Amino acid sequence: MTDAAELRRRTRELLAQHPPASTDRLDFLRARFDAGLAWVHYPEGLGGLGAPRSLQGVVDAELEAAGAPDNDPRRIGIGLGMAAPTILKYGTEEQKRQYLRPLWTGEEVWCQLFSEPGAGSDLAALGTRAVREGDHWVVNGQKVWTSSAHVARWAILIARTDPDVPKHRGITYFVCDMTDPGVEVRPLRQITGEAEFNEVFLTGVRIPDSRRLGEVGDGWRVAQTTLNNERVAIGGMALPREGGMIGPVARTWRERPDLRTHDLHQRLLKLWVEAEVSRLTAERLRQQLTVGQPGPEGAGMKLAFARLNQEISGLEVELLGEEGLLYDDWTMRRPELVDFTGRDAGYRYLRSKGNSIEGGTSEVLLNIVAERVLGLPTEPRTDKDVAWKDLAR
Repeated sequence: MTDAAELRRRTRELLAQHPPASTDRLDFLRARFDAGLAWVHYPEGLGGLGAPRSLQGVVDAELEAAGAPDNDPRRIGIGLGMAAPTILKYGTEEQKRQYLRPLWTGEEVWCQLFSEPGAGSDLAALGTRAVREGDHWVVNGQKVWTSSAHVARWAILIARTDPDVPKHRGITYFVCDMTDPGVEVRPLRQITGEAEFNEVFLTGVRIPDSRRLGEVGDGWRVAQTTLNNERVAIGGMALPREGGMIGPVARTWRERPDLRTHDLHQRLLKLWVEAEVSRLTAERLRQQLTVGQPGPEGAGMKLAFARLNQEISGLEVELLGEEGLLYDDWTMRRPELVDFTGRDAGYRYLRSKGNSIEGGTSEVLLNIVAERVLGLPTEPRTDKDVAWKDLAR
């Protein structure tokens, strides 16, 4: 088994053969992937060495000390955190070799075509249809709240392939080329002024059957891998102490004693402790991932992430008083990455409102925690055995 000493040796060998100071960034990232040092827990030949996930930090520390470039993970978060684990688990060998390398190096950005105007919280009720014609599937429908669709080359897509069975059983999972004819991306302007999200219209889009992940009709099971990883990616991010939303407000508190009040002090202390507990819990969750796939526990982390971000950003606006009402720029723009803590307090306050919606609404995640983590009785569902075509819409 590859140990820490062997990983250090391999990393130093990579650095010697491809000095970061004189090697093109993309060439270095490709060489790192080919050396198995991209994600060490992935199989050999797919950017890894089959080593324990916990040893990734050994590689990262060596590369950071040498000034090596990274793959800009915030820009390609959907690919890294959602598409890649799903492709690894359900993709064919050909699919893994085609998609994983350019995904990890950032040459190809990915987006997620799941939510629809009539199927957000009840995702399994989705109505986008995929009809088979020979070796292709013809897809028609609309998706919404699609981050990065305006810069994406590929999308992970779930569509209904059988309307005659209950909603969870008639879904199939595909990889969609966002440059294909019939794919139209339109911006969705948010309360922040940006259009980070998009709506995507699919009209007669032809997807080869070779781009299907998993079996026909098994898309809901495949999608659970994506969704579980998504919640961990959002709620379980690796952060230093006072990383994330708590950092700016703690900094303001230290630097602006004129703004302090007893009440704000008590609230800040409470939220600081909760943010630190959440950070440490996320670290424990990531350690658990070293021995398996993420489960429903990620829903709890995503819940905490949303609640804390909204409470902390609200406290920051109150702390700043009139200054907190200022907003730097309402210009319509289409950012390439999501930055929850960037810009000013007003931006953080407004952007955090989406945290309880994206990646699974807090209401749905509470149900997941109740039923799958705590083992409480499930809610009555009258549509479990009803064909999708017969559901009220």
